Amino acid sequence: MSNLIIGVFSFCAGLCIGSFLNVCISRLPRSLSIVNPGSRCPQCGTPIRFYDNIPVLSYLLLGAKCRGCGESISVRYPAVELLAGTMACGIVLKYGPTIPALIYFLFIAALIVVAFIDLDHRIIFDRISLTGVVAGLAASLVLPEISWTDSLIGILAGGGSLFAVAMGYYLITGKEGMGGGDIKLLAMIGAFTGWQGVVFTIFAASAAGTAVGLALMASAGKNLKFAVPFGPFLSMGAVVYLFFGQAIIHWYLMGFRPY
Repeated sequence: MSNLIIGVFSFCAGLCIGSFLNVCISRLPRSLSIVNPGSRCPQCGTPIRFYDNIPVLSYLLLGAKCRGCGESISVRYPAVELLAGTMACGIVLKYGPTIPALIYFLFIAALIVVAFIDLDHRIIFDRISLTGVVAGLAASLVLPEISWTDSLIGILAGGGSLFAVAMGYYLITGKEGMGGGDIKLLAMIGAFTGWQGVVFTIFAASAAGTAVGLALMASAGKNLKFAVPFGPFLSMGAVVYLFFGQAIIHWYLMGFRPY
């Protein structure tokens, strides 16, 4: 029963934080304050009343339409809220109601913001990734699964590996194939997960990105120069590592054990 209560509470808290993440995703690319003014309809600018701003529930009660102008509300808003709520519940059930769980959830929240902004605008803000590098290194002092040396190696491995790939591609083709934002993002991921998390994230992101990219090119009739933002896949890979990475690595190594 206690786990159920903890799970429900963390899920509801995550929904509320997800509502704030929607604000960050919407306003940061436009250089707007994420604090003032309060939430308002992006179509008509009408301030949203508190009872119309309840995560997910208000979206359903309003029929996915603004009370003021009647314009449709994007399904992304409740989707981000549900994603944050699910992540909060999952991380608390995995690590318990502890400081590490809070740290990892804040890390995931930052990845959610990064992923959706990169998806919309093809940009990853330094204020998130570089702040995350410092925060991850500091957090390693209290996280039980990673030491500060692991975090430092993860930063160097994350940033260095993608930098090497980007430089190699540039030297061969004379064109930039990967933005600096991806490099800094992987350095941030390394700060929280160490070098093992970096390796896992690269493989998971590359596999998922390749599959999605090929599917999009096939459906849209694009050529091989069709650009797919890599940030969302790096973020996804990091989250998968947090929840299942060690188990997947163990399964993989056991599968190739010589007999």
